[in-house]
Amino acid sequence: MAIRSANATWKGNLKEGKGVVSTESGVLKDVDYNFSKRFENEKGTNPEELLGAAHAACYSMALSNALAGAGHTPVSVKTTDKVYLEKTEGGFAITKIEIQCEAEVPGIDEKAFLKLAEDTKKGCPIAKAITGVEFVLQAKLKSAVKA
Repeated sequence: MAIRSANATWKGNLKEGKGVVSTESGVLKDVDYNFSKRFENEKGTNPEELLGAAHAACYSMALSNALAGAGHTPVSVKTTDKVYLEKTEGGFAITKIEIQCEAEVPGIDEKAFLKLAEDTKKGCPIAKAITGVEFVLQAKLKSAVKA
């Protein structure tokens, strides 16, 4: 079992307050975030960006594993997530995560690749932890075997 931790401290109210986030590994250490970085597109980190990074990393690893398990070890799998934070009737919510994936996988045909990519969409541990969010996948195989 692996246990990972991160922490965040927030000071003040939502609109004028500010916070810092850190990870146990030290990769993030007292990185600041605030209302405008989260809700108004000011440059800087926010919880949704961090969620996207976590899921993209997890998806790339899980798809690589699925491909290798099917006998096609990938040269590379690159994933970019776009996390949608929208105001809904019940307040702000993450409504969708768009997954853009491009992989270089020798010896696999596009149909087999797309099936594994789709099966992995909600199969990685981070995706399993996120429920109630629509996942939209766009997967692209860089080089395919003609079927």
